[in-house]
Amino acid sequence: MTLPTGEQLVLETSTSSGELSATVTTVAAGLRELRIDGVDLVPPFADDRTPPSAAGIVLAPWPNRIRDGRWSAEGVDHQLAITEPALGNAIHGLLRYTDYRVVAQERDSVTLEATIFPQLGYPFLIGTAVHYELVADGLKVTHRLENLGAEAAPVALGTHPYLKIGGVPTAELSLRLDAASHIEVDERKLPTGEVPVDGTPWDLRDGRPLAELSLDDAFGELAADDDGFVEHSLTAPDGRSVSIWAEHDFAYVQVFTTDRFPGEELAVAIEPMTAPAEAFNSGRGLRWLGPGEEWELSWGIRFRGFTAA
Repeated sequence: MTLPTGEQLVLETSTSSGELSATVTTVAAGLRELRIDGVDLVPPFADDRTPPSAAGIVLAPWPNRIRDGRWSAEGVDHQLAITEPALGNAIHGLLRYTDYRVVAQERDSVTLEATIFPQLGYPFLIGTAVHYELVADGLKVTHRLENLGAEAAPVALGTHPYLKIGGVPTAELSLRLDAASHIEVDERKLPTGEVPVDGTPWDLRDGRPLAELSLDDAFGELAADDDGFVEHSLTAPDGRSVSIWAEHDFAYVQVFTTDRFPGEELAVAIEPMTAPAEAFNSGRGLRWLGPGEEWELSWGIRFRGFTAA
């Protein structure tokens, strides 16, 4: 039977905190399940439905939105398909409904590949690969993009994971973002400016309960540690936490809360992005890959405070 999420790729490993497992789907190279010792770290969803609210998917060759699907470079105008009709935008790239190829799989890891072929509004040839690997404290995801064409190509990357701590209402979790700026948007959720979070409701550096927040917002000026990694976390009242970590190339993060995720009273996505909305027009965070050039970058999900039953 063919499923809307494609083939289900189950990963497993043993850790000091118990058995760690994940389910990756070939459609959109998505993360559908992640559990430690039976506790959900992402809100799971049925394999026979399209990922709700873009849950777990890869966003390439751009994350977020492009106004009217239009962008220009070197005097050439491009028109992408409008994939967010309600707001008139092109959203979340070109691989959202693509069935990736499995090129390698072990008990605790899998590598998938997909090609972005020249098409309406994006006349470039890009090879992409996603490697999922279970590690001692969670999940590591490594992306590779390669320009297979004969001219420089613009690329940006994002992912759309939701997080939770099974058994704890998400509204009771505290969200902490290491971000010093907030990207302001218009009624179409497109950037109009960027302001410091100091003294504003957008300052989440010390953490705030998700019950107080309603977000579909991007943040910048992320604080990296000495090794160049950024981390954003959800913490339960008992001290357990689950977090998104990302390499410095992921210079932006989008946070989205919703009460429409199946089976969840509240769900929250913490989305690492290399560029904000409108990057193809603003150039912010946009990377131009030369012919044959590759770009590799990683992010992951980390759990803390969990002990084996």
